[in-house]
Amino acid sequence: MPITRSVVTVDPQAALGRASASAAEHNRRLLGVLKAYGELAIAVSGGIDSMTLAFVAHRSSGQPVSMVHAVSPAVPAEATARIRRYAAREGWRLSTVDAGEFADASYRANPVNRCYFCKSNLYDRIRELSPGLIASGTNLDDLGDFRPGLKAAEERRVVHPFVEARIGKAGIRELARWHGLTDIAELPAQPCLASRVETGIRIEADDLAFIDAAERHIRGHVSANANVRCRLTRHGVVLEVGGQDNCDLDHLAGLARIFCQDAGRVFAGVRPYRQGSAFLRSVDQSHDVAARN
Repeated sequence: MPITRSVVTVDPQAALGRASASAAEHNRRLLGVLKAYGELAIAVSGGIDSMTLAFVAHRSSGQPVSMVHAVSPAVPAEATARIRRYAAREGWRLSTVDAGEFADASYRANPVNRCYFCKSNLYDRIRELSPGLIASGTNLDDLGDFRPGLKAAEERRVVHPFVEARIGKAGIRELARWHGLTDIAELPAQPCLASRVETGIRIEADDLAFIDAAERHIRGHVSANANVRCRLTRHGVVLEVGGQDNCDLDHLAGLARIFCQDAGRVFAGVRPYRQGSAFLRSVDQSHDVAARN
């Protein structure tokens, strides 16, 4: 007896309609949250979460909104440039500041809760600039990760509009596409450059500059939405790549090896991308992965 297979067809217009309805609902809930706040200062990192939040709040909330961006060696230059482009185009009230984390010995020591010290410095600096509420781009999915920065936010009563609106990362991408923010809608996650440095290795500005340059070099050879991480470990520089179909890791390893040699650094190999692999939970620096970035 012949085997028959059912063919499932997808109506692109129907799928688009469902996505649009979902994004409209996300937008409705987010605006409801934002309008209840009053004056707001949004910490903008240059990633999709805080950028989308800033865009919606400025365009549609009807409340006084300012954006604050911390410029430091830990922030990729392309993130700062992206924020400045949006601020000029959209007419944002933008302040760029030095949050002062590089003057904080606790941050520079790079403990497993380094993010707590980074965010503490950031939010304290924003408080000096604005009397209103401080908002972050934290989303619902972030609550399941190890994020010491959330403790700093809680201590300073920072609000998280996406969390209150019950919106996760996928919903933010839908929202960005719905608003026509095609240049950021598919941005891969880009935590700060210090997240590439293995726990316990001191944070140094020249190391972060090397990481940024190495990742930009490798990104020129992979797709735009690939995850690229240059990890500084006790064994040397490790390249991680993910989200890239038909990825030739040997080719990328060759590129990274030459780049490291030119910079006078030891290349320790290439491997598939793994979230949070530079974070080590125990204080004795065992190789148990503790956190996600």
